[in-house]
Amino acid sequence: MTRRLLLVPIVWCCLSLNDAASAQEKVRLRLGVIANSARSISSLGLYIAQGRGFLAREAIEVQVVPLRGGQNQVEELDKGTVDLSHTATPYLFDAVLKGSDSVAIVGGLANPIYSLIARPDIKSYADLNGRTVGLSRTIDTISIASQMLLAKHGIKEPAFHLKEIDGTPARAACLTKGECDAVPLGQPDDILFRQKGYTKLGDSLEVIPLLQFNVIAARRAWAAANKDKVARFARAFGNAYRFIADKANRVEVVNTIVETTGAPADVARTILEFYYQPGRSVMPKQAEINMAGLTAVINLVGGTGALKPPLPSAERFVDLQYLKAAGLQ
Repeated sequence: MTRRLLLVPIVWCCLSLNDAASAQEKVRLRLGVIANSARSISSLGLYIAQGRGFLAREAIEVQVVPLRGGQNQVEELDKGTVDLSHTATPYLFDAVLKGSDSVAIVGGLANPIYSLIARPDIKSYADLNGRTVGLSRTIDTISIASQMLLAKHGIKEPAFHLKEIDGTPARAACLTKGECDAVPLGQPDDILFRQKGYTKLGDSLEVIPLLQFNVIAARRAWAAANKDKVARFARAFGNAYRFIADKANRVEVVNTIVETTGAPADVARTILEFYYQPGRSVMPKQAEINMAGLTAVINLVGGTGALKPPLPSAERFVDLQYLKAAGLQ
């Protein structure tokens, strides 16, 4: 008898929660994702948000729209092709300063680690003299970090030949074919290449310890007209990143990395252990936007001459109200 009385309020509670969830307006949001990054670790937040039902809990269905990299991500956002879009922060800066209505609303990969991976016969930075290094676009923090890393070790243009290549898969292919002598690679590619005998010369953490590399952006006007939807979307991603960070979920997260990137389980475990070492701050804790990291990117891009002084403030490119409404900022 006592056991039956105890069950009644528990069942009532659960039914109430389900009723509240079903009462939310079910929506489909078009999310732009860089096609070249779809199978990289940078998409892990999305895969967890979908696979663990965090988006479904918010009554949100995401339609993933593959996009080309660079400025294209924000351009398609401005055209209305997508409702939200992943974008590296320098491209957002460039678009906004040229009149785009786009703004960062959710934090993504914060402080990515890009390793400078070279052919097996190259053992030191000095060996890159007269060789070809494949980098991303000039404005990209991947290129900025790589150039800084090379300069730190005494290698500057024209000592090496620069080849512009957009996307980790394309840079990895250039290295494999022997058309590039060294390229920056993210995870899991850098680990996989090292296992094949390629040389790691260094990584971006040596020169850039703080960043806000990637964000999810939306048009200001659209976000303002869809505040509840955007806050729910942000909350789903916040829950996904909290899930990733929790060591109790490590096996499931490893399995997700294996399924989505094709990396072996031991490599996936190595990545997570590396990312969550103290001071790394590679992944956001809960989809927050690191304003100091955003300022750091502005200063880095300003150093290339792509942004002219006086440099804009980070606040110009961000609207934190949706993260705050979701209790994440």
